[in-house]
Amino acid sequence: MTSVKTPADEAEARAVQDELRNRVVFDEPGPPAGRGLVAGVDVAYDDERDLVAAAAVVLDAATLEVVEEATAVGRVSFPYVPGLLAFRELPTVLAALDALTATPDLVVCDGYGLAHPRRFGLACHLGVVTGLPSMGVAKNAFTFTYEEPGGRRGDATPLLAEDGAEVGRALRTQDGIKPVYVSVGHRVSLDNACAHALALSPRFRIPETTRHADSLCRRALREAL
Repeated sequence: MTSVKTPADEAEARAVQDELRNRVVFDEPGPPAGRGLVAGVDVAYDDERDLVAAAAVVLDAATLEVVEEATAVGRVSFPYVPGLLAFRELPTVLAALDALTATPDLVVCDGYGLAHPRRFGLACHLGVVTGLPSMGVAKNAFTFTYEEPGGRRGDATPLLAEDGAEVGRALRTQDGIKPVYVSVGHRVSLDNACAHALALSPRFRIPETTRHADSLCRRALREAL
C-alpha cells in the first residue's frame, strides 16, 4: 500500500515538498491521449467532523466508460495551509487508489501540479509518491497570470509564474465556456496533458474523470455521515 507520513508542522511539510520536488520527471511525454486507462481523483470534506472522503474512478480513455471506482474516508490530519493542501488530501486519495484493482496509465487530479506557489501541487506529489503519470486540471485560476485564450475549443494560453516561466495552460475545452487550467504533475508533457484534457472533455467543461470522481466522493461523504 502506498502511504505518506503526515508532517508534524508547516516547516516539515515544506521540507518534504523540497525533497520530493527534485524527483518530479518532466522529460517523459506520457501515455497517448484517448488510449488506455485514465483515473480521476477528487475529495470532499466535512469540516465540522474533520472528515475527508476521496474517490478514484478509472475510465476507458477511448470510450470514457467507467471501468472501476473506489472510495476511502479518513480523518483530516493536517491543517489548511495555502500551498500545502496535498498533505490534507493525499493520505485518503492514496487509500482510494490503492483500493483499485486496475492500474491507471494516467491520474488526473482536480487541482494543480507545477502551477503551484512552490511548483509542487497535488498532481506532482501524487505522481512522485505513486510513480504514475499524473496531471492537474483545475477549475479556478490560482497563483499565476494568463491571457484569455481564444473562444474555440482547444484554444490555449500559457499560465505564467511570477518569474515568467510557463507552468501550465489556460485551455478552452468547450466553445465560449470559461477555460480550465492544466498543469503537468509527473511523467507527462504539457502538450500531452492538454491533449488528455480535451479528450476527457467531449461534452462539458470539466473532464469526465473529475465529474465522476466529484460525484462519487460527495456520495461517499454523505454515506459516511
